[in-house]
Amino acid sequence: MIYIIRHGQTVLNKAKVLQGRSDYPLNDDGMAEAKAAGQWFRKQGITFSRVWSSPLVRAVQTAVFAAGETVPIQTDERLLEMDYGPYEGTGLTAPPPEIITFFSDFVHNPAPEGMEQLADVVKRAGLFMEEVRESVPEGNILISTHAILMKGILEYLTPESKGSYWTKYLGNCDIYAVEMKHGSFTVPVPVVRAEA
Repeated sequence: MIYIIRHGQTVLNKAKVLQGRSDYPLNDDGMAEAKAAGQWFRKQGITFSRVWSSPLVRAVQTAVFAAGETVPIQTDERLLEMDYGPYEGTGLTAPPPEIITFFSDFVHNPAPEGMEQLADVVKRAGLFMEEVRESVPEGNILISTHAILMKGILEYLTPESKGSYWTKYLGNCDIYAVEMKHGSFTVPVPVVRAEA
């Protein structure tokens, strides 16, 4: 089984700011969220044979807490968050008009100039997932990443969604699970877990 997790909360998440590739660590709440995810995995008897993470510290910290410190973590730049370019650090309580337009309809409105386009997010997410498929690792896999990149993975794995994941809210440390059966990925499903 492959588990995809969004990192825990940071100070910028709490402040409702476009964090992008700014390298902020987990705050206290984020560490608690990631530890709770790890406790849930262990309570279910889920251990990991492979762990991949975005190289940003908040994703690596989440991977360590969720998978346990004994599993080596491999970082991959394709798991980085969307590049927000000049909009990195933009507050979401009163964003500029072009951000409002983009966020109002991700499917039909291109990202503002200087930002990474969603099609490119899906492309790199897909390239990563194809490498996972070809490596055919045994055991459970954990992928620790960011909200938009995680949605890109879900979009790649579910082409029939036609962009519906872009508007889906993914909270900190939300998890999706997907199986690999006969060389193909199944449709990802959200993991519903009680608080540990």
